[in-house]
Amino acid sequence: MAALRGLTLGPAAALLRAEPGGAGAAAAAGRRWVRALRRSPVRVLPPREEQRAAAPAGREPAEPKGARPAPEKSPAGQELRYEKAEPGDRRLGKVVTIAKSKKFRDQHGKILLEGQRLIKDALDAGAVPQTLFFSTVGHLKELPEEKLKKTTLVKVKFEDIKNWSDLIAPQGLIGIFSRPDHAKMTYPAVHLQNLLPLSLICDNLRDPGNLGTILRSAAGAGCSKVLLTKGCVDPWEPKVLRAGMGAHFRLPIIANLEWESISHYLPTGTQVHVADSRNPRTQDKMEDVSGKVSSYGWVSRPYNLKAQIGREDLAFDSESKEEGTDEAWFPELDTQCYHENWTRAPAAAVVIGGETHGLSTEALRLAESTGGKRLIIPVVPGVDSLNSAMAASILLFEGKRQLQLRKKQESKRQTLPALG
Repeated sequence: MAALRGLTLGPAAALLRAEPGGAGAAAAAGRRWVRALRRSPVRVLPPREEQRAAAPAGREPAEPKGARPAPEKSPAGQELRYEKAEPGDRRLGKVVTIAKSKKFRDQHGKILLEGQRLIKDALDAGAVPQTLFFSTVGHLKELPEEKLKKTTLVKVKFEDIKNWSDLIAPQGLIGIFSRPDHAKMTYPAVHLQNLLPLSLICDNLRDPGNLGTILRSAAGAGCSKVLLTKGCVDPWEPKVLRAGMGAHFRLPIIANLEWESISHYLPTGTQVHVADSRNPRTQDKMEDVSGKVSSYGWVSRPYNLKAQIGREDLAFDSESKEEGTDEAWFPELDTQCYHENWTRAPAAAVVIGGETHGLSTEALRLAESTGGKRLIIPVVPGVDSLNSAMAASILLFEGKRQLQLRKKQESKRQTLPALG
């Protein structure tokens, strides 16, 4: 009682000193303070060590209400520490907006990945994460924890991720990674065991969905690498990543290449072929397909080519038009159907062009210099050509069939002398 009286007299005495003659007001204030103390008692918690000692065996003491959750622990006992985004935290919006800019990706070497499977594939392949935004701690448990130790982990509300996500059904996990270097990646062992001497060259492919589908088909067919020339869409654009379904982390993708350097990325003895959407055997006028650019499927038309060639070539083009041979100077390649054998060389490569801009003259010249051919995918007359993604898939899996058949035949030839 004495202690309680001391508590009530403390503020009362202060009021008496501040306002002479205010004894009644001080007494009322003291009574209100005592009632508040009774309604909201202060809970004094013992140290954490004493709580553990007093808790039943095998049970952790409960966290006090309002306390910050303890960091998640891995099975090995190591901690994954994360921070919780406060209301009004705009980091996620800023990061996502910046990472979607190609200029930023090129300048700072960062890419945006979204979704559990894609981020896991990236981590398994050795991609370096910088920041992960997640809505529930369960998302982190599905990822290799040892590769997240140096990553900034930020827990945000699912609504925030939903607002900034491009997906219809977001998974609640977005990551910012350093732009992967194909030379430093660790690709899946099963893919390395099934690699074929088959490469894909993409020329002027500018549709993100088509490129992503092509990369997925290339990984499924067992291509050794994919080369992208200047003019192709950025393979690390979010739409390409979604359509690729993890193909970016299963085979080397080398982008932004000049045609002069393409041959340096191909094995010695590679024969380069170009895809063609028109079958010259079904044409009414054979003169229309005698090496002219208009006879090639997915090949640039003359007005597109003028933007690619120099002034000297333009002068030559204008002179040739006067002579009536405006397109005869294009490389002439032999043609054959795609299902005929075109993988006899030690290695093969296929060039597929975009539907809008088509193949460049450099692609035709490279094919001519390596003895390559025009691979025809015949379609029913009157039907428009296949799109570039479908054509690439057909050619790559046909190339896979031919290479596997050749390997099987060679194995049989080696086995027969041993049996004899």
